[in-house]
Amino acid sequence: MLTIILLAPLIAASVAWLAPSRWVAELATLAGALVALVASVIAVMAITAHGHTSELGDWLYADALSGLSALLTSFVAVVAALYSIGYLRVDMREQRPWRGGGLKLVRRYYGLFNLFVLSMLAVPLSNSLGVLWIAIEATTLSSVFLVAFYGSAESLEAAWKYVIVGSVGIALALFGTVLTYYAGIHVLGAGFNLNWSELAPVASRLNPDVMRLAFLFITVGYGAKTGLAPMHTWLPDAHSEAPSPISALLSGVLLSAALYAILRYFALATPSLGRAYTATLLLGFGLLSLLAAALLMLRQRDYKRLLAYSSIEHMGLIAMGVAFGGALGVYGALYQLVNHAITKTLLFFASGQLLLKFETKRINGVSGVMRLMPVTGPLLVIAGLAITGAPPFGIFASEMTILGAGFQSGQVVAALVTLGLIATIFIAFLSHWNVMLFGPPTPGAKRGEVSVVSLAAMVITVTLVIALGLATPAPLSALLHQAAAVLGGTQ
Repeated sequence: MLTIILLAPLIAASVAWLAPSRWVAELATLAGALVALVASVIAVMAITAHGHTSELGDWLYADALSGLSALLTSFVAVVAALYSIGYLRVDMREQRPWRGGGLKLVRRYYGLFNLFVLSMLAVPLSNSLGVLWIAIEATTLSSVFLVAFYGSAESLEAAWKYVIVGSVGIALALFGTVLTYYAGIHVLGAGFNLNWSELAPVASRLNPDVMRLAFLFITVGYGAKTGLAPMHTWLPDAHSEAPSPISALLSGVLLSAALYAILRYFALATPSLGRAYTATLLLGFGLLSLLAAALLMLRQRDYKRLLAYSSIEHMGLIAMGVAFGGALGVYGALYQLVNHAITKTLLFFASGQLLLKFETKRINGVSGVMRLMPVTGPLLVIAGLAITGAPPFGIFASEMTILGAGFQSGQVVAALVTLGLIATIFIAFLSHWNVMLFGPPTPGAKRGEVSVVSLAAMVITVTLVIALGLATPAPLSALLHQAAAVLGGTQ
């Protein structure tokens, strides 16, 4: 199943690049994502039953943490592929200056889309930490052209910033990877392949001085791709300028894939260093991310950038949940990861509908959505309440779990500061949302939706957002508990 998960988007990318018509590229992409999702579900069932699975001579390896990441990535890929069909068809009819490529442009979009999905799936399924580094670099190479897809001055600037910050981050992460290899040599000998499955059993024997430096490089390096402050500067520009389905992939799963890499090294470094160092590092970056998001969201004027700063907040919260530790903190962090991926995907889908309808990303250029868009409007209300942690949605439960872990672990000041920043973000986000949703209708805007196909993807996503708020399915809860155990969340 792990091989099939990776082959599906690879084959879909090949078909899309050579597609004789638009619908062939669209269907190949949707089919590839569906196959990857089904294979991910089957793989997760095997992992839940047996603890882990591996293929190709252990080059591919998946435990519960890997399975959770692959499952999220493949699900978001499915709904993003479906949403892209409606979004891109309407978008290309607008005849903006950058267009004119026709089928060539469609091939490029779906070819890069599938390569981007492939690289993100390769991150959690790679046993080798070296291959993991290559996969994360591949996510940048495949997605930067999607960020610059429109060819405007703003999108090219965003892509350039993305490459520069990402390249610096990946270089630092390479130092961390090399240092981890150096620590592993002294325990396992020169013949080992930097595999997670080999390093994890001997993690407590790794040189603590080397692992302390390695984890610092890894956290800063991969933290740049995760969007942790102060390495977050590329994120608002890239998410704002990319096509909306790509923004959903960037926010929903790319950030999570980079955070997955940090969590892997957290599990390797903590046994030799103890929790004090690794947890303090994550806690510091988490608090700084929440503070940056809160301050920047208060006076934000672009709704796609607003969503990007919200992603910085949630990555910080996940880091803090792991830092608080124990079964409660790590479980809450992983549950937050799931809720954020699905809810933020819905929000970027809805923002795409707004962009097509009002042809602006400015908050003050959008008003009266509830009256003008009878389906998108209510979905934006639900998604806005969900992402800010309002009950009864899943993010409320995961945030309360993380805060509970903070109080339980005795880190009361950090938990109280976190609560205050969450409240600030809640007010800032919904005040902007209120203006767009319930203000007077924008003059000249016609009532109606822009794409039925895109609405179908949004309905699927909002159904899952609501369902996760009502109850956590038993299979998902079991997977989260097993994934938490991988990170030491068993106390």
